[in-house]
Amino acid sequence: MASELCKTISVARLEKHKNLFLNYRNLHHFPLELLKDEGLQYLERLYMKRNSLTSLMEFHSCCPGWSAMALSPLTATSASRVQPENLAQKLPNLVELYLHSNNIVVVPEAIGSLVKLQCLDLSDNALEIVCPEIGRLRALRHLRLANNQLQFLPPEVGDLKELQTLDISTNRLLTLPERLHMCLSLQYLTVDRNRLWYVPRHLCQLPSLNELSMAGNRLAFLPLDLGRSRELQYVYVDNNIHLKGLPSYLYNKVIGCSGCGAPIQVSEVKLLSFSSGQRTVFLPAEVKAIGTEHDHVLPLQELAMRGLYHTYHSLLKDLNFLSPISLPRSLLELLHCPLGHCHRCSEPMFTIVYPKLFPLRETPMAGLHQWKTTVSFVAYCCSTQCLQTFDLLS
Repeated sequence: MASELCKTISVARLEKHKNLFLNYRNLHHFPLELLKDEGLQYLERLYMKRNSLTSLMEFHSCCPGWSAMALSPLTATSASRVQPENLAQKLPNLVELYLHSNNIVVVPEAIGSLVKLQCLDLSDNALEIVCPEIGRLRALRHLRLANNQLQFLPPEVGDLKELQTLDISTNRLLTLPERLHMCLSLQYLTVDRNRLWYVPRHLCQLPSLNELSMAGNRLAFLPLDLGRSRELQYVYVDNNIHLKGLPSYLYNKVIGCSGCGAPIQVSEVKLLSFSSGQRTVFLPAEVKAIGTEHDHVLPLQELAMRGLYHTYHSLLKDLNFLSPISLPRSLLELLHCPLGHCHRCSEPMFTIVYPKLFPLRETPMAGLHQWKTTVSFVAYCCSTQCLQTFDLLS
């Protein structure tokens, strides 16, 4: 089949169109004849959808650059004999690579050689491992890894400063990638149908995030600051049955929360909770204490943290002056990224919050959700004064 294929593809055609379509051909690897074609150096888009690829090594089984990277212990010895730079030499201008609907198990180290790559689609495969070298794709804008078997992603994903779209839905992820909040260009994040039980509060620091979808996970609470960014306009958390509270910052945003707030016994989960009447919501594990309208005096540790935070922001602008000896690492991290900011006055909060519930069914948004949810909006305040004066509808 490869020989017949190459008869229809010439160097001139590759030079002219810069696209190569090898979809629906039952290929097990990239055709050897095409690897000899000098026109590959002009190639910008490569489509190999719905073939029989089982690994990226087989995809480039005849390309020294790709086969140089071991995908299992059995290939490790041969990997050291070839230089991986040959891959970039074969496809120096590749911008888009579409490999979805194959049987690929591993994204190998050599993927980092495609330095001009802007779009990588590996959806609907059998991926179990994504190597850290994916962080070398500094031009990457769209990464699609949906419908695979991934249990984690490397923290190097945070090195993708140009990344705008990340789709990691329908995998087996328990947590989101470390340093994901460093993807400063990220606009669309889809993490539906995984096994997430919490969302790191650092995610709220993404300055460009416009749409966040986390439907069908195991979430019981959300970060206090989720929705504080004006850029974030769409949040979908449908079918997280343990989720009962939405940060009030999400009011007036486009939200999906059907199938949330199912009854659950407190003994089933070990989380800090807050009750108001017959309604109970769970709070992030980092929250140390819950204040009420009768707690007029803040704990000493909270006062100290707020003082350090304001000193840092107004004068020093640098937390390096605080060594781990003078302050525990956990508290240093809190200074960098507080638990949240008061929904009334934006004061940072570090150990204690003053929550106030507003059942969604009792707000003007009730009709939009057709009574399919029992969640409440939660206003997290910094003091009794803010707690008493906060009004969701004002």
